[in-house]
Amino acid sequence: MRTMMRSLVVCFLMIVVILLSTPLIHAQDLSQYRHFSFGMTVTDVCKLIDTKPADITVVHERPALIEELTWWPPQPYGPSRPAEPVDQLLFSFDNGALYRMLVTYDSSATKGLTDEDMIRVVSAKYGGATRPVAVVNFPMNPSYKATEKVIARWEDSQYSLNLFRSYGDTFAIVMFAKQLDVQAGVSIAESVKLDQEEAPQKEAARAKKNAEDLELERQKNIKTLRP
Repeated sequence: MRTMMRSLVVCFLMIVVILLSTPLIHAQDLSQYRHFSFGMTVTDVCKLIDTKPADITVVHERPALIEELTWWPPQPYGPSRPAEPVDQLLFSFDNGALYRMLVTYDSSATKGLTDEDMIRVVSAKYGGATRPVAVVNFPMNPSYKATEKVIARWEDSQYSLNLFRSYGDTFAIVMFAKQLDVQAGVSIAESVKLDQEEAPQKEAARAKKNAEDLELERQKNIKTLRP
């Protein structure tokens, strides 16, 4: 009897270990999309997409440097080659470190696909998804609403990947490093606040300079104008 109980306990423990190990075995790496990994520098990303750091857009300069870079993957030629499904990829950097990626798919590549179809495609790479009642924020990108409803989410303690639809049939994914995303969000909010507080002073300075420039032109024209 004791031998049988001992065997049952061992079997039970083995089953528990297998069940606990299964998600780890199937869990995928959420720290990267294709060859792009969170934490990469601007220079590293530019090398991968064959562009120049000068093409990057500075969105905010204080209290942290927030930059963006948009990449349109080249479409391959020839009917025998599959088309690149990604229409564009927007990289966001916080003080030079990649913290967010926004992947927008070409509508022709996803035409006819349902939400469930797209979830299965993404799950094949990133593992099982959840279906939370949630939204994702877009504090800087005017191409999207301020928030978008999440269709499905893949996440762990460090990273989050969110599938959503924008403008009807267009599927998109926004993924980010959680800690860096929060950090960047705080910096963006502070930068917007500073800009709003300093707006009257900047507008007054701009108006003064315009008036001074106009007066210089006036004086010059008085001296040179001939009737």
